[in-house]
Amino acid sequence: MEIKTVFPAENEYLKRLKCLKKAPKKLYFYGKIPENEGDLAINPRFSFEKPGRPRTVAIVGARKMTAYGETWAFQLAKELAEMGVVIVSGMATGIDAAAHRGALAAGGRTIAFLGTPIDKIYPAENVGLFHEILDNSGAVLSEIAAEEEYYPKTSFLERNRLIAGVADAVIIVEADLRSGSLNTAAHALEQGVPLFALPGDVSRQMSRGCNGLFNKGAAAITCVEDVLNAILPGSVRHQMKQKIELFGSTPDETEVLKCLARGIGSGEEILAKIREKDGGFDASRFNIAITMLEVRGIVKREYENQWMLT
Repeated sequence: MEIKTVFPAENEYLKRLKCLKKAPKKLYFYGKIPENEGDLAINPRFSFEKPGRPRTVAIVGARKMTAYGETWAFQLAKELAEMGVVIVSGMATGIDAAAHRGALAAGGRTIAFLGTPIDKIYPAENVGLFHEILDNSGAVLSEIAAEEEYYPKTSFLERNRLIAGVADAVIIVEADLRSGSLNTAAHALEQGVPLFALPGDVSRQMSRGCNGLFNKGAAAITCVEDVLNAILPGSVRHQMKQKIELFGSTPDETEVLKCLARGIGSGEEILAKIREKDGGFDASRFNIAITMLEVRGIVKREYENQWMLT
């Protein structure tokens, strides 16, 4: 597998790293570094008139995660990736891996920064995740060359400045009082990157670090909109919301949404239009699709069998 090199000062996606106190002159990587919003064409729903640097959110946390932390890391990453946001983490066991997998589950983009030489995938149990990231047009990077000597006690902490450095926002999902994730949080605060932490039970060990961040400038995250409000202008959020709503959770829902987007609001007309392409599309399938869309608040009934997007 080819190891490539990139100079952050010359790369649009990575160039903000040149502003770090200890800026990396060169990075080594596998895969593909994001270029523009929608550039990888994984989710064709996300195309913008003036695509720019992809919005990026770092999600990191404890290696010894709880089910609570795993659920939140996976879901936040999945929902953000569904909106075209790149998820960055450290590919460590626990919260990091859950965040990468959430992005992959959405068909989105995710990148990882290693604290080891580029040819040393750590931990070994995440070799499968490493290949999944690359197979889905992501990237794995390190500032340590192949076979170069490194010092684990410092290299992982130094890696954290890169994770915070490429991010538009950093989310700490779970952390104890001495968690390495708090080092990433410190870099975010130092670099002026919006910092979020997941609130947790005060009696829970893996929530003590997160809860302590609220006194240091972190905001509580309770839903994906909290971070979107910090990293996206209102007009872009609205555009993204419109685009994602044109893709249902089933092919039938998607076809119904496409009709509504074209101004076809009558149930009978929608049924006839979709049946032109899919002869098996009947009233039963339409009713199931429109009902589920209504339950999720994506469409609403105007009167009788007339529908519109919310």
